[in-house]
Amino acid sequence: MEENRDVDLNEYIKGRGAQFNTPNKFITNYKVKEHIESIDDWTEPNIETQYLVDNAKGLVNKVDSPDVGMLYSMNPYQGCEHGCIYCYARNSFEYWGYSAGLDFESKIIVKKNAPELLRKFLMNPKWECLPIVLSGNTDCYQPAEKKFRITRKLLEVCAEFNQPVAIITKNAGILRDKDILQMMAAKNLVSVLVSTTSFDEELRRVMEPRTTTGKQRLRVMKELSDAGVRVGVMLGPMIPGLNDHEMQRIMKAASENGATFSAYTFIRLNGAIKLLFHDWLYKNFPDRADKVWHLIEDSHDGKVNDSEFGRRMRGEGPIADMISQQYHKYLEKYKLNDERMELDCSLFMRPGQQGRLF
Repeated sequence: MEENRDVDLNEYIKGRGAQFNTPNKFITNYKVKEHIESIDDWTEPNIETQYLVDNAKGLVNKVDSPDVGMLYSMNPYQGCEHGCIYCYARNSFEYWGYSAGLDFESKIIVKKNAPELLRKFLMNPKWECLPIVLSGNTDCYQPAEKKFRITRKLLEVCAEFNQPVAIITKNAGILRDKDILQMMAAKNLVSVLVSTTSFDEELRRVMEPRTTTGKQRLRVMKELSDAGVRVGVMLGPMIPGLNDHEMQRIMKAASENGATFSAYTFIRLNGAIKLLFHDWLYKNFPDRADKVWHLIEDSHDGKVNDSEFGRRMRGEGPIADMISQQYHKYLEKYKLNDERMELDCSLFMRPGQQGRLF
């Protein structure tokens, strides 16, 4: 595996969050370019987006973590072109043999057979209907969806079975499917959580380089809410010294545009994300990088990551507590405290059945 720590020596790679490929912990041998003038057999990583079709063997996954708000998830894509520098899904990309860095946002694995896998899963008589989350790992409406439309096909299967689904996205491409979402919403089979981290375009542009603007995300909330779809706002992650001061503004704007529930997470930098975020932070915000880094450390007992369930997504200490207090204050003030997973499982029915028996 080639680790490229020198790719940014001449210029910053615009349009990408990560600026290099971190080593894959599952691969013992990899190449390092130690000198910029090296010409041996070194090849620079291809940062153009590549779509890699995968014949997946499974789709729906049981989620064991008790603090992420979901029991089952499905992801039509692995890797994510959005390139969010803080994304926890980067680490899981190493299981596919790639790096959590540039590879994660430039090599997109496409599960073209996902709709067939979902149908097979729902037809299994052992499945007792519970909501399934779309985008439990990577965004199901990332740019690849415009080309492949796999998420649309998954929603069509869910609508056929009356299978409730919750969606998390930060892409306005979800509005392409407003028709089917509206139809499912009429049966209380769908809810949408729009991830919104900042209205500061300079920050968003480098932190989430290939995502839609904050203004567009408000438009998504408004249009879906007007169509009868239950919409919420996801503030995550909150990063002290970067975007935590925007919490009230985001929650107020979300409420004014139809959001009725919300969630938030506190930044944690596990695995390779620690290296990627540190590199990104000091390149983009050298004037306050030390302060931000230390604030994150102060909120994770001197580290930048915490793996303890119940604490890892919230942090601890004065800064994390202050963010939590603000969140709960604005939760009440802007009426964003509806239960997000109250979806109707009683309508689930496999094709050919006359009705569900209890």
